[in-house]
Amino acid sequence: MTPEVIWGLGLFAAIVVTAALVNRFSPTSRSRLRAIAILFVLYALALGAMQILKTFDEPAWATRAQIATEILRVLAVISLAAMIVFRLILHGLGIALPTIASDLIVGIGYIVATIGVLSQHGLDPVGALATGAVVSAVLAISLQTTLGNILGGVALQLDGSIHEGDWIQLENGKQGRVRAIRWRHTLVETRDWSTIVVPNVQLLQNNITILGWRDDATAPQRMWVWFNVDFRYPPQRVLEVVTDGLCASPIENVAPSPKPNCVCMDFAKEGRDSFATYAVRYWILDLAADDPTNSRVRTRIYTALKRAGIPLATPAITNLVEIHDRERERSHLERDLVARVAALRTVRLFHPLTEDELRVLAEGLSPVIYTANERITKQGAVAHYLYILTRGGVNVVTRKLDDPEAEPHIVATLEAPEIFGEMGLMTGAPRGADVVARTDVECLRLGKHALEQVLGARPEIATELAETLATRRMGLVGAKEKLDEEGRKKRHARERDKILGGIKDFFGL
Repeated sequence: MTPEVIWGLGLFAAIVVTAALVNRFSPTSRSRLRAIAILFVLYALALGAMQILKTFDEPAWATRAQIATEILRVLAVISLAAMIVFRLILHGLGIALPTIASDLIVGIGYIVATIGVLSQHGLDPVGALATGAVVSAVLAISLQTTLGNILGGVALQLDGSIHEGDWIQLENGKQGRVRAIRWRHTLVETRDWSTIVVPNVQLLQNNITILGWRDDATAPQRMWVWFNVDFRYPPQRVLEVVTDGLCASPIENVAPSPKPNCVCMDFAKEGRDSFATYAVRYWILDLAADDPTNSRVRTRIYTALKRAGIPLATPAITNLVEIHDRERERSHLERDLVARVAALRTVRLFHPLTEDELRVLAEGLSPVIYTANERITKQGAVAHYLYILTRGGVNVVTRKLDDPEAEPHIVATLEAPEIFGEMGLMTGAPRGADVVARTDVECLRLGKHALEQVLGARPEIATELAETLATRRMGLVGAKEKLDEEGRKKRHARERDKILGGIKDFFGL
């Protein structure tokens, strides 16, 4: 077996092994395997031609074929080595070398290897280089634009001003992620699943904004969401309600720092508008999901304003026609009150109450809504509300207050109809856990004032309410501590007395 055949078999085996490794560890580089395969096929053809010419005793042509064979073999080896180093080893180490830089290194290797092969066979490469220089000068004059784009691509890669994966904004206002910087152009993928082909020379000549990049490091990009509220509501109240709603719990794809906030941007323009203009500023983590994130922020703004009884502004030019029918309005209020009384009847805590007492509580109920992942109550906070869950589901989550980095733990899930927050309403005790909306939820919220009216009129009911709360708590404590019957009775009595004392202190009974 001749040395040339051994070289060919060894090179073929190396290509097969490299192809398997690329398919396994760097599948995005498979397109470059085709170039290596083409070089190997040309090398095999040149090797076959050389053997045939030697057989037919054509020494001059056989020598030329041998030179071509050696050049193609060296080029294939260089390409294979580049694939192993740049696409496997460096990729495995997490080092991403720019495509143009690796292509330049391979191109220089091609030139040096070609000159070396020619020199080994007694050929003078200087003449070939001089001829190539003349041809290159002619091509440079006729292909100025193309060469400008190529040099632009090299400059972009070498100075590192723009990287693959960066989000940029072009001068025409279009935004997209840099998919690849190629020799002649740069591919920019937009959010609407289209691709902009930008000549490299334009990126060098025009002002390009790199989004989410500051102080030579990636940074969250600031986003804006605008809304209007009329002048019946003071700006300070609107700012407080919206900012609290945004910061109460995390929002997907919104950076925790800087925290989102609300600002008042303008009052009536030219005296024609009847509202003030507000904007929420937040910082987004992934620019590709800007519209879904804006939607989540708008939902949080809406629910925060809705809970506070602050409606979004209606343009002054809107014509509102309303028929004031006292009888119909009274009927509507009565139906709403009946529905709220029915909701209260489902709450075991209020079973001891009479129909009139339930109506007093029903008049004190206020509807509130929360969007998914929004925190309803905060562990450790003091809030004198009880919530009746009428639609959706929530998670009861506990946290280690002394360790903010600790993972929260879901201890229970509640589905409508259900209640939570009863201890805060009855005794003023701090919240024992976070309650977080698992889905969009609707609740009826009962405050201290309404219950205070009922207890003030009939203080003895406090004992029955304490009994119910103690029974509910013992259902959890007894199962956890595995108490026997005697132990459960003693523990139940202690809990009832403790809760009753808390009720009396909190309501001044």
